[in-house]
Amino acid sequence: MTYQETLDFLFNALPMFQRIGAAAFRKDLGNTIALCTHLGNPENSLKCVHVAGTNGKGSTSHALCSVLMEAGYKVGLYTSPHLKSFTERIKINGIDIPENEVVEFVEDYKTFLEELKPSFFEMTVGMAFWYFAKEKVDIAVIEVGMGGRLDSTNVVMPEVSVITNISYDHMQFLGDTLPLIAAEKAGIIKPKIPVVISQKQQETFSVFKKKAEESHAPIYFAEEFIQIKRSGYISGGKRSFDISDEGNLYTIQIDLHGNYQEKNLAGILQTIKVLKSLGWKITENNVINGLSRIVSNTGLKGRWQILGENPLIVCDTGHNEDGIRLIVEQINEMAFNQLFMVIGMVNDKDISKVLSILPKDAWYIFCQASIPRAMDVEELAQKAFEAGLEGEIVKDVNSAIEKAKGLASKQDLIFIGGSTFVVAEINDL
Repeated sequence: MTYQETLDFLFNALPMFQRIGAAAFRKDLGNTIALCTHLGNPENSLKCVHVAGTNGKGSTSHALCSVLMEAGYKVGLYTSPHLKSFTERIKINGIDIPENEVVEFVEDYKTFLEELKPSFFEMTVGMAFWYFAKEKVDIAVIEVGMGGRLDSTNVVMPEVSVITNISYDHMQFLGDTLPLIAAEKAGIIKPKIPVVISQKQQETFSVFKKKAEESHAPIYFAEEFIQIKRSGYISGGKRSFDISDEGNLYTIQIDLHGNYQEKNLAGILQTIKVLKSLGWKITENNVINGLSRIVSNTGLKGRWQILGENPLIVCDTGHNEDGIRLIVEQINEMAFNQLFMVIGMVNDKDISKVLSILPKDAWYIFCQASIPRAMDVEELAQKAFEAGLEGEIVKDVNSAIEKAKGLASKQDLIFIGGSTFVVAEINDL
């Protein structure tokens, strides 16, 4: 098989949540367990960090990977969804899985895959475990796809589990209250395995506390130990944060520009402390260098990523209510003449709350990503107009961006987002 033939098989033969939504969602671990068994249970040989949450789990996973790389470890990283290339999902020390390895996996196991009929996500999890075990990584950072309890990644036995922010997303699968959603995320808490909670939220605190107690798992609410305060930008565009860690005061520079990284940082630093207590050799310099080189070490894209200047062009994959609220807060801190928002969304979420918090004084250019899950641009625009937003329709993502560029002056701001899949289609990303 060629690589393209392999991709065609993966994308067409296996149901893919990224593209089609609910029809690809599996409510048990049966297929994952069967696939891992067929592969010789590579997950059992992996030391790993398991990361769940609603917002922040991708940034947290990449940050931990970067720090561990700086400490000299061979680090696997499994994340989803991909933006440009399938191989982004599976990396070792920031380098994508080679195309020939993807081909080898599918060729070797194609017959079994056709019999088992796993989802696309179940298959990629199996491929990641297979590749990491084959390449003998020292440690892998494994990001949950959705939820936690029934997520395909939840067959690992990690060194430490991490749960980031809990907010409203995928409610049709995870529940329509924060405690219900937290209960699904808490499913990654394992017996006697420490768990770090990045944000101490009133609605979810007792859920995590109870699950940890039942599992005899040490639990660390990171904000009880580490306080974070934004202190502005420094040369080179890195964001600076002042840290108070149980009486120790210091400053960290991070190369991710979003204000919301403030919400992730305590969990990242507490997780590193837990890893050190377990014997992982990580120095203060490793932490400092790792957090300042997340993008260059891991290739992370789409987190308050600056695509151009004069006018300033920014994209971000934040897409649910909490994520959009933080984006809007950051926009409101900035100086510009006119705001242009290039926005597209998916069709399987209630977007009313997101629309209600978007800036009313912006000019919107509504677009539609080229996936079946994308919300019809006419429907999106109609709902946006009803919410008091003003703008126009340019269906193609990159044509919409060019339209915004044509309208904007050098002192304006263009924001691109609303959906991970809009960001994924940006030509200049």
